[in-house]
Amino acid sequence: MTTECRRAAALLGTVVVFAASCLSAAADSKQHERDPYALLFGTLYGLDDRPAYGVKIKIRRADQKKAKWELVSNHQGEFAQRVPAGKADYIVTADVKGTPKPELTVHVDNDERKDFVLHMKDSNKTAISDKQ
Repeated sequence: MTTECRRAAALLGTVVVFAASCLSAAADSKQHERDPYALLFGTLYGLDDRPAYGVKIKIRRADQKKAKWELVSNHQGEFAQRVPAGKADYIVTADVKGTPKPELTVHVDNDERKDFVLHMKDSNKTAISDKQ
């Protein structure tokens, strides 16, 4: 075998190994998309009982101190986050200034959708509801 043939064979082997690793990575990412999940879907209303746009929402598991997900409410005051399926409690908090921070504990049992509403109030009372 000549040197050129050896180089070509080595290059071909490298390309085959690279292609196989790319296909494996793509298959792993597709598998991740099919993992079961629960959906937390909330609506935030402001002090005037209108949807609150652009408010930072923090979501964390009840057994953790730091928020794992941070979102921003849209023009309808809505936000949504996929969380892993399975029994867990999540704390949803609206990061607002000057008023008490609305907070709600949402319980998830399986791969399901949970709808809830947060209302900001100007007194020390914050009304929260969980739509079932």
